[in-house]
Amino acid sequence: MFDKILIANRGEIACRVIETCRKMGLRSVAVHSDIDAQARHVEMADQAISLGGATPAESYLRGDAIIAAALKTGAQAIHPGYGFLSENPDFVEEIEAACLTFIGPSATAIRAMGLKDAAKKLMEEAGVPVVPGYHGPDQSRLPIRADEIGYPVLIKAVAGGGGKGMRQVSDPKDFAAALRDAKSEAKAAFGNDAVLIEKFVKKPRHIEVQVFGDGTDAVYLYERDCSLQRRHQKVIEEAPAPGMTEEMRAAMGEAAVNAAKAAGYKGAGTVEFIVDASGGLRPDRFYFMEMNTRLQVEHPVTEEITGIDLVEWQLRVAAGEPMPLRQENLSITGHAFEARLYAEDVPAGFLPATGRLDHLRFPDEARIDTGVREGDEISPFYDPMIAKITVHGADRGDALRKLETAISQTELVGTTTNLAFLRALTRHEGFAKGDVDTGLIARDAETLTAAPQPCTRTKALAAIAALSLDDDAPLQGFSLWSPMTWEVRLGDDADGVIARVSVLGRGVFDVEVEDITHRIEMTPSLRIDGEKISASLWKGAEKIAVFLGNTYVFDRVDPLDQASDAASSDATLAPMPGLVKEVMVAAGDAVEEGDPLLILEAMKMEHRLTASRAGTIAEVTVGQGAQVTSGDLLVRLEEVET
Repeated sequence: MFDKILIANRGEIACRVIETCRKMGLRSVAVHSDIDAQARHVEMADQAISLGGATPAESYLRGDAIIAAALKTGAQAIHPGYGFLSENPDFVEEIEAACLTFIGPSATAIRAMGLKDAAKKLMEEAGVPVVPGYHGPDQSRLPIRADEIGYPVLIKAVAGGGGKGMRQVSDPKDFAAALRDAKSEAKAAFGNDAVLIEKFVKKPRHIEVQVFGDGTDAVYLYERDCSLQRRHQKVIEEAPAPGMTEEMRAAMGEAAVNAAKAAGYKGAGTVEFIVDASGGLRPDRFYFMEMNTRLQVEHPVTEEITGIDLVEWQLRVAAGEPMPLRQENLSITGHAFEARLYAEDVPAGFLPATGRLDHLRFPDEARIDTGVREGDEISPFYDPMIAKITVHGADRGDALRKLETAISQTELVGTTTNLAFLRALTRHEGFAKGDVDTGLIARDAETLTAAPQPCTRTKALAAIAALSLDDDAPLQGFSLWSPMTWEVRLGDDADGVIARVSVLGRGVFDVEVEDITHRIEMTPSLRIDGEKISASLWKGAEKIAVFLGNTYVFDRVDPLDQASDAASSDATLAPMPGLVKEVMVAAGDAVEEGDPLLILEAMKMEHRLTASRAGTIAEVTVGQGAQVTSGDLLVRLEEVET
């Protein structure tokens, strides 16, 4: 076994690997960018080496610097985590050339599965079912083959993942534009603009099988259902898949093992299948999509139902030990869910968000995989994931109740998150029944993505917090023989709301909000109008938060402050920090509503900004390659004369 391992990654996966190293008595080495110098994974590791820079290209993608750090610190092996260099075969060969061990599959296996077109050809030869489509080298065949297999079709980058370089096309007339956009995004994300096409399955479920190999043999550690997606990115994963039959599980497991054996796979990997669920789960209705030659983000749900530490298995097999268990020794216990908590603005279209984590609390009953702590900054340079919230229950219903509770009890202030969206998903009727497919979120997007609005009870609690009456401090020295009343303004919307708080006794208040009066008792437990509730409050210098199922944040507003004027529809502002990838208009150009103005690249995704109305471009304030921050003016239309 190794003595010291370098983790070539950051965030929650780096922390996850370090935890297993600690458990096994192994020393760990972290690498970090300049802005990650005080990050949680750096704090947890036994040693840390700076890679410099801020962007991935300046830090975590510098394979030469990572190998040099391993040699300098005496690490014998490198764990890549996921993302960054985890599926780069050249990096694997460079590690081996330095007489170090790569904790993962061989460069040959990564190359075999790294390009979707080559992987599908290999799978066909191994007898693994694949989706009808075209994955050959002649890109001019794409529109022809699309017509042959029939619409809708899916365009996918051959070197892609995470939804980048992917477009769904339902009408032949839209194919050329979608192909152009997919190729552009694929080129930017992966340095390779080649794409393939597949027949789009109308009621698709995304079910993947966890495999583990030793280079010659392989086992499967059952399946995960990852159908709950938005824009082809996973949101909530679960294991096992709802509605899975033993016949279907055996067929998918056998196909996944055949795929791993065909690649001579060593270590942890995932074989992803698209399942046509229109007639229920049947063994003849699943198709190979791709193989991820690394540990998956959602691996905790597999660990929860099998009781296996997949990172430990990775380390042991990479060190030359045999696989700890054979297929006949593996089994499933209970059900598990994982929810991905992101810094993102859901109502605004899931735009990535940044900010400082002023307050962060997770429930003790859930498994939390995170790379951040209270006080950390969510930067624009890396993936905006904050944490993975994982629960395990006796069955699916039990696990789902635990997930809803864990999400409701998570407290976070300082950046916009998808917590309310996750909670809405756990309460979705179809999802609760296990009737899931990859289109569920899109179909019910209006309901699921609506920002929760605070009720008068929530505003009443916020008013008490704004006056710090929840800790009795303002009441010290007062005789409470007669009620005292305060008036407070909360900036929960553009106009704010006025609340009148009357102190009736220690910990007892009447709060009038929007012509409704609530009796609030804070001792010995919190009651509103006689009903005992579970809620908590947080107070900052400028903001107040009430955690009551969802998170509600209020500004402390000075009554003399004037509300700022709303931005005009003439101005296109940057919705987030990012890089201007392409500018499509110039001053003097005429545009129609919805015409593309520019492309902003942020958090590894491209965002197309469009004209809010018809008009003439008055000015463009940025050029290609410009770095902008949230709220910056990008394009302005000429004013309309009235």
